[in-house]
Amino acid sequence: MNFELTKEQTMIREMVRDFAQNEVAPNAEHVDKTAEFPIETFKKMGQLGLLGIPFSEEYGGSGGDTISYALAVEEIGRACGSTGLSYAAAVSLGASPLYYFGSEEQKQKYLVPLASGEALGSFGLTEPNAGSDAGGTQTKAFLDGDEYVINGEKCWITNAGFAKTVIVTAVTGKDEKGKNIISALIVPTGTPGFTITSNYDKMGVRGSNTSELVLENVRVPRENLLGDPQKGFKQFLYTLDGGRISIAALAVGIAQGAFDAALKYSKERKQFGQPISNFQAIQFKLADMAMEIELARNMVLKAAWLKDQGKNFTKEGAYAKLFASEMATRVCNQSIQIHGGYGYMKEYGVERMLRDAKLMEIGEGTSEIQRLVIARQLGCVERNKVKVKG
Repeated sequence: MNFELTKEQTMIREMVRDFAQNEVAPNAEHVDKTAEFPIETFKKMGQLGLLGIPFSEEYGGSGGDTISYALAVEEIGRACGSTGLSYAAAVSLGASPLYYFGSEEQKQKYLVPLASGEALGSFGLTEPNAGSDAGGTQTKAFLDGDEYVINGEKCWITNAGFAKTVIVTAVTGKDEKGKNIISALIVPTGTPGFTITSNYDKMGVRGSNTSELVLENVRVPRENLLGDPQKGFKQFLYTLDGGRISIAALAVGIAQGAFDAALKYSKERKQFGQPISNFQAIQFKLADMAMEIELARNMVLKAAWLKDQGKNFTKEGAYAKLFASEMATRVCNQSIQIHGGYGYMKEYGVERMLRDAKLMEIGEGTSEIQRLVIARQLGCVERNKVKVKG
């Protein structure tokens, strides 16, 4: 593969970088402190076409590719982890399933507003008793005439409080082996019986909306079933594979922001009569940080390239997500160390980056789950023994 970016990809990266540094970064501290969702920022992102980068123009998108989208996530995350997470979730989880598996009617009705930036989408998978074990979904949906009736609850769902639609996973029956059939259903957020609350007080990514969903006899038309009813589980595994690329890109962005701050500070801070960047101990830290960021970025680009080429990217997506997320935590921690006491203070921003980075090791499949996915892809795990999200 060729890692050289195309002219279009470079232009998108530069455009998003300019927007992120001028519009997103100045608001990052406020977003973190108040836990306010940056709705005005998202309106501007929609106007720029950022919410539709990987979708074709016929559905309101920008006609870009996964690499362009990953670069955009990195640049937004570099400026603000909260905004970056909600951006990644809106595209990878809220809109992408519609693009991949939706009917033409569903795409026109639900995808176009999301891709064009007129609305946000969300993906309701995780439940109180079904996180890493996605197959343990307890939300149920049954057909009553021409409508599905849904009952259940979801937790830790990104963007739901500001979304127009939520794609909800639910058990819709049993297969010939007696195993649960898990399907995906499109649920408009204003549907009667659908309650969304956003009361989580999080450690990091505080400005990214995280909600709890309760569905009590929620009725949606039969045509709101997304994709093949027998392949709902495989569909959202593919969705999660793509989402891992975006979380990896976000982790790279957060790490890059922490590195930028550390490098700048090391040149300004003087001890023993000279900048601390002159000391080998600091130089080695910065060298390791820069190396790990670049390695993670290359992993992200490879996984994105494979996806764009229509090739299997499950293993590479897990590689990227696992390495980038753990790398981001290390880099942010070292950035605080380089800043010394100032790094522990909120005004320098790097402690926020560490808090934001930690979620990258948890969301979209924990580090432990990524290792299981990789092991399975390597042929180490019997598929009928371990079921994981990947």
